[in-house]
Amino acid sequence: MTPERIAFVVGTTAGGTGTHVTMLAAGCAARGLTVSVFGPAEVGRRFGLASLSGVAFTPVEFADRPRPGDAVAVRCLRRWLRSSADVVHAHGVRAAALSALALGRGRDPGPALVVTVHNAPPSGALAAPIYRRLVRIAARRADLVLCVSADLEERMRKAGARRVARAVVPAPAVSAATPSPAPAAGSARPMVFAAGRLVTQKGFGTLLEAAVSWRTMTPEPLVVIAGDGPLSVSLQSRAVSLGVDARFPGHRDDVPALLAAAAVFVLPSLWEGQPLVLQEALRAGVPIVASRAGGIPDLTGNGAALLVPPGNPVGLANAVRLVLEDPALAARLREAAAKRAAALPTEDDAVTAALESYAAAGKLATAARRRS
Repeated sequence: MTPERIAFVVGTTAGGTGTHVTMLAAGCAARGLTVSVFGPAEVGRRFGLASLSGVAFTPVEFADRPRPGDAVAVRCLRRWLRSSADVVHAHGVRAAALSALALGRGRDPGPALVVTVHNAPPSGALAAPIYRRLVRIAARRADLVLCVSADLEERMRKAGARRVARAVVPAPAVSAATPSPAPAAGSARPMVFAAGRLVTQKGFGTLLEAAVSWRTMTPEPLVVIAGDGPLSVSLQSRAVSLGVDARFPGHRDDVPALLAAAAVFVLPSLWEGQPLVLQEALRAGVPIVASRAGGIPDLTGNGAALLVPPGNPVGLANAVRLVLEDPALAARLREAAAKRAAALPTEDDAVTAALESYAAAGKLATAARRRS
């Protein structure tokens, strides 16, 4: 039986996690469930959660790293979650750990806890030990853990998760009225397009290094990297120092139009789960070159992209050059991408899968309490 009251907990996010939570909250509300969302006020504003129809949003401030105010957040969540939810669905390891601490343990029949892990662990020496502790808390106290890629599933099992499954994270449906125009690439210059947060994980530095070898091509490709983030200035400076003709148009609301105008879409990330922009590229039927990392191969399947090792500018450069210089290969990749897109899950599929997870988590929580 599907629980009737769902509470989502989300931490600091500027990307796909916030989009996914918004989609699930709206979908659950549309199906008649009572939906609450708890998270930072800025996240509520950025993703429209604070004004989403049928959804009650409550600000709870906590950052992506432990802070002194976390104890306050845990107390608030303890009070609100127990009174507003049959199932708590926490997104991200920080949100999951705080939710687990708020719900506590024991025979008290509080809400079941579902956790979705969206990202790989941080690589920094200071952050990694903290992340491991948070992972253990989330894994061992959650009734069900959902992960966006196989490597994260294995990590959560090793951390002690009792039940692990794959999360369903679809890209949002595209409106028929797609904004335009895309940045001009010149009269005949092919556009190599990439998009995402301008952060280290996305590997845009690797893309710029790869682009150096394309300067000998006629016509020379134009690199367009859409998005914003903390590396904006340094990436632009890097492009200038490398002599690469690259454009950085900032955040764009017309990514589908940019994809349609691209000769090739590049996803050079060091790690990804189920990236929304890759799903959009598959839907656009654009030739794709991407890193063989995280959940990317699961999304592209066999033949819908040329996959290269992450952080390898030579391999990336060669793959893009192959696509640009071989029209038959580009045509095969376009056809394969379109076919793969037809098999991708929809937003409705994701909501249905989430509801099934909530019902399963409720049963698991009840059984666990009976054994305790």
